Amino acid sequence: MSNLPKNSTYLHSFTFFLLFSLGYSPKLFAQNRPAGQVANDKFEQLGPQLPTPNTTRAASGAPGRDYWQQRADYDIKVELDDATQTLTGSETVTYFNNSPDALRFMWLQLDQNIFKKGAARSVLKTGNLQPNMTVATMKAVSEMGYGEQGTGYEILGVKDKAGKPLVFTINNTMMRVEIPTPVAAGQTFSFSVEWKFKVIEFANGGRRTGYEHFASDGNNIYEMAQFFPRMCVYDDVNGWQNKQYIEQGEFALTFGNYKVAITVPADHVLGATGELQNTAQVLSPTQLKRWETAKTASNPVEIVTQAEAETAEKQKSTQKKTWVFKADNVRDFAFATSRKYIWDAMAIDQAGRRVMCMSFYPKEGNPLWGKYSTRAVAHTIKSYSATTIDYPYPTAISCNGPVGGMEYPMICFNGPRPETDGTYSEATKYGLISVVIHEVGHNFFPMIINNDERQWMWMDEGLNTFCQYIAEKQWDYNYPSRRGEAQYITDYMKSDPNTLVPIMTTSDLLISAGNSAYAKPATALNILRETIMGRELFDYAFKEYARRWAFKHPSPVDFFRTMEDASGMDLDWFWKGWFYGKQPVDQSLGEVEWFRINTQNPDVEKPLEKAEANRKAQTMSALRDEKTNTVVNNDPTMKDFYDSYDPSKITKADRDKYANYLTSLLPEERALVEGNSNFYVLNIKNESDNVMPVIVRMQFEDGTDSVARFPAEIWRFNAKTAKKVISTPKKVVQWTLDPFSEIADINPENNSFPRVQTPTRFQLFKQQGSVFGTRGPNPMQLQRAATPAKQGGGGRN
Repeated sequence: MSNLPKNSTYLHSFTFFLLFSLGYSPKLFAQNRPAGQVANDKFEQLGPQLPTPNTTRAASGAPGRDYWQQRADYDIKVELDDATQTLTGSETVTYFNNSPDALRFMWLQLDQNIFKKGAARSVLKTGNLQPNMTVATMKAVSEMGYGEQGTGYEILGVKDKAGKPLVFTINNTMMRVEIPTPVAAGQTFSFSVEWKFKVIEFANGGRRTGYEHFASDGNNIYEMAQFFPRMCVYDDVNGWQNKQYIEQGEFALTFGNYKVAITVPADHVLGATGELQNTAQVLSPTQLKRWETAKTASNPVEIVTQAEAETAEKQKSTQKKTWVFKADNVRDFAFATSRKYIWDAMAIDQAGRRVMCMSFYPKEGNPLWGKYSTRAVAHTIKSYSATTIDYPYPTAISCNGPVGGMEYPMICFNGPRPETDGTYSEATKYGLISVVIHEVGHNFFPMIINNDERQWMWMDEGLNTFCQYIAEKQWDYNYPSRRGEAQYITDYMKSDPNTLVPIMTTSDLLISAGNSAYAKPATALNILRETIMGRELFDYAFKEYARRWAFKHPSPVDFFRTMEDASGMDLDWFWKGWFYGKQPVDQSLGEVEWFRINTQNPDVEKPLEKAEANRKAQTMSALRDEKTNTVVNNDPTMKDFYDSYDPSKITKADRDKYANYLTSLLPEERALVEGNSNFYVLNIKNESDNVMPVIVRMQFEDGTDSVARFPAEIWRFNAKTAKKVISTPKKVVQWTLDPFSEIADINPENNSFPRVQTPTRFQLFKQQGSVFGTRGPNPMQLQRAATPAKQGGGGRN
């Protein structure tokens, strides 16, 4: 029997095989197009599709020598009426016109108007009715509920610095203020706005802001954002960015300095953007001592304890207290307040700066929040600082309340809580840690690297989700991350093409934003880091992008150009496929052809030729005819020389010829002939329209393996098929494309040769009436029930 498989072939023309490797001129073949080459545009430059570089935004992706941006400072005073859930406020805005343009009017954002009856958020809702619907589902597909709790802004007045009324026009969520004398380049303009609105109950249509009512004790938690008229961005890209706020697309905001005074019931505990200026006036002497202790603590210290919060819940003070905060060089301001709040804090050192990491949460959040929230805040600041730039602010806060997850400078709102008995599922635990990492991480994107969220959601959500993935793995190597790994995005990538949109889609037009703006760009960046660029090149370029655009307003092209400029890699093909396109990745491995060099050694080749001839002779017909009574068998005179001639017999002439052949070879040629190498031709197909690197694992017959990697440019002359020759001294028994799930291949079933079938598992079950499918106890509850005597504490008091 032969040792060669059916698909093996000898390279009988050794000279032809080595033609190029031995230095023969390729000009011999220049007049003919190489076989298999097909023109395609996958690696054409993006240049014509991108904005032309200028002195404001350089071709390198850095801010140009004439880069400018506006600034808006705020002096805000607000009062919250807990009895009527009404907020009344006034602000003085000082606007710095650093642009080269004279401004005849200014645009402000009135985001609370999204809660008005007839707002675009509600009238643009589409949906269908079903025979059985919950009230929540009905609200989600109709206008019902929007505007019932919140009323939107009531603008009480807009005046200039001298107190003279200014003409203003409200267009849905935007307000234009007309300026009597245009504000010239380099000038400032101050004006004031007074307003009030009814705070929306989050459960009745709230979005990113609102209050939560606790019927058990009659108290509220307020998470207040978009609570003041905010300046729109005026920049070199859009002029005034005054696209309406209709819900999905978030915010574009201007940096400035804030002084904010917030009046609330005297027993409220309040966290906000910036540093508290009047700590001694709002904290008790005991709490003030705890605050001082927390400044040097490496573990969370309770500034306001659960016992103090429970006392406040019952007493409900009718007095007032004003908390004063100052925040410099921030793009927004938010706060959270409640008499239910426990407050803990700890300090970390970040590049020589003290950062106070804090959490505010009700007793309903314990024991989960007390154990994890502030520690997750501190971890996030450390992790993101290493990935981007050092965290520049003095505080970082996580607040529990009705908002599931939302970010603002130095403060964020996070929702997960344990069960009422204090137990929690693994999903709830990691859900809290992940949302804290994600929302605190937003301090970097977009609070510092300040992109236009209204236009490009992926620039903050995608980049932040990528950094979140890194931070999660630094929290725990086995962290159950939901996004980041290439294999996590494949279900989305292979869904109905009519539901897929490119990452480069404006925010309000995104379908499945959780995938298209969070998961897919995060996955793309992880693929760049792990597979295409490598960690060293990627990390340097990513940090350079953060450094260049910290406290500035980057656009997508600034990110693309910086990543290429700082790494020395042409990534236009990748931006085209992953950011401008929506095609999935699907590589397949067809036939693998096996070749071995004909050594011309008669002691090697003739036995192999004989074995192969014998194999081919073993046909069914030959086996059945073996005992046939033939002419030659019956008449020996019909035999001659060739009936006894054995062409496989090795002669002296054969060996002499081989010896002469060896002496004619150069050393490298002889080494190749005597090396007994295996040569394989891989027939690789790109079944989709998205080109990616080719990664192939070879498993050898001795049980070892090896991985070969080929850049995406392997597809540059043919985006659909590629033949790749691989040589190895060992025999390969199994080939696998994308063996480590690196490129988001949607169909791994066609990645192997020979094909490897993967069984699909199914589960049999016995339905048990109404109990089947209902939410059961979490493992912590089951353990507590099994060993009640060993479980003390752990729940709420």
